[in-house]
Amino acid sequence: MSLPHLTHPGPAVGPRLTAVACTAHPVTLRLPAGARVTQAVAEALQRAGFAAGYLRLDGVALAALRYVIPAPGPGDGRVAWYGETRQLNGARVIAAGLHLGEAGGAPFCHCHGIWAEDAAPAVMGHLLCDESVLARDAVVSGWGISGARLSRQDDPETGFALFEPVAVAAAPHEDGAPRGAARLCRIRPNADLATELGRLRVGRAQVEGIGSLIGVAFEAAPPVAGPAAEVLITRGALDARSLSLEIAAVGMDGGLREGVPARGRNAVCITAELLVLPAVAP
Repeated sequence: MSLPHLTHPGPAVGPRLTAVACTAHPVTLRLPAGARVTQAVAEALQRAGFAAGYLRLDGVALAALRYVIPAPGPGDGRVAWYGETRQLNGARVIAAGLHLGEAGGAPFCHCHGIWAEDAAPAVMGHLLCDESVLARDAVVSGWGISGARLSRQDDPETGFALFEPVAVAAAPHEDGAPRGAARLCRIRPNADLATELGRLRVGRAQVEGIGSLIGVAFEAAPPVAGPAAEVLITRGALDARSLSLEIAAVGMDGGLREGVPARGRNAVCITAELLVLPAVAP
């Protein structure tokens, strides 16, 4: 099957893969009950000495969890949009990945994840971090990033404001042994996720991140229909010979799918934001 393709409102300019060198420092952070996610994450990373980072929110309890899933485009040429806001009360995050960057000089979060309310089935979406509130203190892990950050900028190709990796002056950090030469990456529309990751020459690496695809073709699981699906990388490993990915995805029907994406059949819809980390030797 051929790689799916969408026509965006603006021209495709620049390389499909941008990778900015950085240093990733493992961190363990405490987020306080009653705080909104953006505030809690930004302040916790700042206390650790970082203005940027990627965190896993697995296990976090949220008193109010507000999220959206993909929806058809708004009719102005953009290929997709956001559905109406959904809310869960007393929900637990099963797995989620969160990038902290900046927008207009203020902290800004982008998060995709899987969550459940009480005994209800798990669902997935794009977390509204400014509107979601922690139910109790939480401890989360991830990486503080120095030497690069994600900066939210207008993107003429897609018509969205999107995170773009940019180099910044690095400051020394004492907390956490750094993971060497990491890469903070963005993949642009209509490029195959796995193929672009394979262009990186970083040796053995761990891949973390989130993004959107033009639907999802899995190796074994049922597909997710396009034109847009939000995705979370739940496991990613890269070496000189191969790439191993497992993802979770949600499309416009709201159904959660998980599995191994088929290589060469999963084009980026709007963006993919990735942190590629040198693998720790066993």
